[in-house]
Order: sequence, then structure tokens, then C-alpha cells
Amino acid sequence: MSFQFSPVARNAALDAIETAIGTSPKLQLRSGTLPANTAATDAGNLLVEIALPSDWLETAATGVKTIKGVWTGTGTAAAGGGTNAGHFRIKNNAGTVTHVQGTITITGGGGDMELDNPNIAQNQSVTVTTFTLTAGGA
Repeated sequence: MSFQFSPVARNAALDAIETAIGTSPKLQLRSGTLPANTAATDAGNLLVEIALPSDWLETAATGVKTIKGVWTGTGTAAAGGGTNAGHFRIKNNAGTVTHVQGTITITGGGGDMELDNPNIAQNQSVTVTTFTLTAGGA
């Protein structure tokens, strides 16, 4: 049997995720395959690291929470002349604990996170175009 929650409960649960992760977390865009879980060691090369804003997600509404502001970063030396981003990890503001991870695609590609260009080169500007947390049953 699965539970059903009210819109108020779903929104509160999503807002609690942002609170638990904390202010100004680090977003890492990495090459390679998504690790098995958030406790697993980082995989692939770090292509971009973005220090997200203090308040980095919109307040949940209708069971959905989306990016707040513009999330933009610059390709690292490890990106070289162009490397495909395979996954992302959102870590605490010290960059030491992974709280959320998922797949990356180009805008409209249906990944957990979408970028303006997932083929990242050194010094290239990269912008997250879509990232949404959706509560079950929303």
C-alpha cells in the first residue's frame, strides 16, 4: 500500500530537503557514470563546480520545487577541449557530503538536470536550465 499526502505535506517535505542540505551548497557537474548512491565515492572528472545561492530553490508549490536564480559556472581544466557531463551531485557548502545526485542532459533531453550545453570545455560558461524536485503523488 502506498501513502498519499496532502499538497501541504508534500510541499513541506520538499522544503525540508533544501533546509537539510543547507545554504549555499556546491553543485558539481561530473563526467562518467552516476555513482550507485549518494554515499558512494565521486565518479568521473569534476567538469564544473557552482557555489549555489544561499536560497537556491524556490518555495515548493503544488508538490514541485525548482531552481531559484541563475545557476552558472565555468569549465575546469579537467574538462579539456570538451567532455560530456554524465551526472551531477549537490553537496553541502563544504563540498564534503553528497545529498542529491542524478543524470544530466541538454535542455529538453529529459535528464534529472538539464544544461544549455552538456559538452563542457575548459573556461566554457555552463548554465543549468532545468532542475526540479517533485514529490510523489504531485
